[in-house]
Amino acid sequence: MAGVPGLFDPAHLTGWKHVTEAVHAKGGYIYAQLWHAGRTTIEPFSGKPSVAPSVVPLEGPEGITGRTPPGYPGPVKYADFPPIELTKNHIKSTISDYCNAAKMAIEAGFDGVEVHGGNGYLPEQFLSSNINKRTDEYGGSPEKRCRFVIELMNSLANAIGQENCAIRLSPFGLFNQARGEQRIRTWSYLCEQLKENVPNMSYISLIEPRYEQIHSCAEKDKFLSSWGLDPSTINLKFLRKIMGDTPFLSAGGWNDTNCSEAIESGDYDALLIGRYFTSNPDLVERLKLGKTLRMYERDRFYGPFEDRWRGYTDYPCWNE
Repeated sequence: MAGVPGLFDPAHLTGWKHVTEAVHAKGGYIYAQLWHAGRTTIEPFSGKPSVAPSVVPLEGPEGITGRTPPGYPGPVKYADFPPIELTKNHIKSTISDYCNAAKMAIEAGFDGVEVHGGNGYLPEQFLSSNINKRTDEYGGSPEKRCRFVIELMNSLANAIGQENCAIRLSPFGLFNQARGEQRIRTWSYLCEQLKENVPNMSYISLIEPRYEQIHSCAEKDKFLSSWGLDPSTINLKFLRKIMGDTPFLSAGGWNDTNCSEAIESGDYDALLIGRYFTSNPDLVERLKLGKTLRMYERDRFYGPFEDRWRGYTDYPCWNE
């Protein structure tokens, strides 16, 4: 979609080096999140047909683009531009694309890469039974639906080293119409295989079960209940047990009112805060000192904007 930065052409390296050097100069670490949107991007935006495990487009009220593609009078339906089903050779070339991006990330100075394996993007499209309708070795059962992600992480580990690879997962997510069932079995098997195949992975990042980007807690609880899960007790501990000593990170709903207790519980090695980081450049310091966090402006999250600094680099620190 518009405004998304690229990491697939050598020309991109110069710009990214400025970014990584600036982060390192402040004593920080930075990973490149490798994001393949699969069926959630379409030709009017990208100039190429979208791809997916199967020819299953986004549909219904959510199946309309949030933005107007160039040259179109208004938003368009995803169903009018259905994805192409990935062939086995195309799967191999897609994994190769990931590896090339990872190598460029390391060359650009990133400390590692994180595969975006959640939020209904390509890896999760393979994991989701409502999107992956394949009957070959990449679909048909929870174990087979995990194959693409396992092969991808193995290839990345071989390309840049296990310790430089990480993955983000949303085992109970609904975003982008990820409505697959057999959640516990699927993500348990996936994590078992990741731990076996990439034991020295840098970290695993997971989104909290009850957190959802669009749906309310009540709506999310209905989905969890429909899968035979108890919303009041469901948590990520079963995956923490599988991952053992792999650094275990959690995202989704953390803020200044709940993060300290969560860390002290020992259930997580770190918490991820994204939205509040946009509006609090001194977020870590505020958390340490118990200072109130400033609310973010959600309508400034996704550009591009002509005044692109507003709501991005113009928030004051607490002492200002």
